[in-house]
Amino acid sequence: MLHIWSTAQYAFPLPQGHRFPAEKYGMMRDRVLAEGIVEPKNLRDPAPAARTDLLRVHTERYVDAVASGDLTPAEQRLIGLPWSKALAERSLRATGATCEAAIHALDAGIAMSLSGGTHHAFADHGEGFCVFNDVVVAIRMLQHRRAIVRAAIIDLDVHQGNGTHALVADDPTVYAFSMHGRKNYPFKKVAGTLDIELEDGAGDDEYLDTLASALPEVISASNPDMVFYLAGSDPHEHDRLGKMKLTFDGLARRDVMVLESCREIGLPVVVTVAGGYGKDIRDSVQVHVNTARICRGFV
Repeated sequence: MLHIWSTAQYAFPLPQGHRFPAEKYGMMRDRVLAEGIVEPKNLRDPAPAARTDLLRVHTERYVDAVASGDLTPAEQRLIGLPWSKALAERSLRATGATCEAAIHALDAGIAMSLSGGTHHAFADHGEGFCVFNDVVVAIRMLQHRRAIVRAAIIDLDVHQGNGTHALVADDPTVYAFSMHGRKNYPFKKVAGTLDIELEDGAGDDEYLDTLASALPEVISASNPDMVFYLAGSDPHEHDRLGKMKLTFDGLARRDVMVLESCREIGLPVVVTVAGGYGKDIRDSVQVHVNTARICRGFV
């Protein structure tokens, strides 16, 4: 059975009208339960990420500043979220969720977190609603335990994972693939192992044809022991920030394509939801729930 980690109960305060779609996390949790995608006993409440795991990726000063509330106003503006004790707790839990899902996927073959994919977080600061870089923390945790040697990151959020790329630069054990909007945030990109940039307005056919051409190279060149898949909903045609034109069907085909590529050679996969900012937040939730349903078919 599919195991899913959720941080929905770890809400944090935001100013009225803030762009971060905090409500989608509870909506996703409710939908995967209501639709029977995951059994209640397999919907997991993550522990906070361990400090030792965080310090393999982030600086001690930054980890302590997030925990204690010593982030400067400029640092909080860069993250885009006002600091609160609840935000620190949620960030630790979201990172812990990806770590726990990764451990589970080693044996089960697949696991999913209904948070995570916080790929704009750098070693010493956060950006773009991302506090800690959960995927890189999980990879370093597994490498430290000698559970894996090599990992591949397939980042299909519409925004490039600049923080992830900076954290794994020049590391041949981590292959960072991102397919994203060329003109979208972040406007200063950081080179990954393979970056594919798409123009505004890219639709299902262009997107899926490009992905189908890239995936064999990614899997072959990375030779990974595990894949981390950032299944962003923000390429959807009605996303406020995405600028692309993918349909629900196109995004579902994307998910199947990635998971089939991994299943063919027996690679365990950790799936995170990454970004999604639908004009109607229910659209983002639908994409993420569709991803969870597809994951269940690969257990």
